[in-house]
Amino acid sequence: QVMLVESGGGLVQAGGSLRLSCVASGRTFSSRAMGWFRQPPGKEREFVATISWSGGATSYADSVRGRFTISRDNAKSTVYLQMNNTHPEDTAVYYCAARRDGGGWISGSRGDYAYWGQGTQVTVSS
Repeated sequence: QVMLVESGGGLVQAGGSLRLSCVASGRTFSSRAMGWFRQPPGKEREFVATISWSGGATSYADSVRGRFTISRDNAKSTVYLQMNNTHPEDTAVYYCAARRDGGGWISGSRGDYAYWGQGTQVTVSS
């Protein structure tokens, strides 16, 4: 079982920065790929970024590539999402997710993730 707790959301002006954090419980964090997803108001949950178990591979949605950076610290069981040059369309609830057992590689598919945090709200004002 893996429990995930996100933090770092809030209100930011367009062009500003935020860093989201997600702390995981459980002993298998370092063997799992992790992902960030988001759900804008009235829309489906969508992929944002993913990172492999070692941190050596990452992948991003086209809409955030070049502005957001995903990273992890396995010693702290924490994954981060650095959000720079934010846009109003980045407004959403952001969710951290952990891949299913044995899933150490990156994935942008929601179905590959078995564990989800409660979400943290990010609001970007124009």
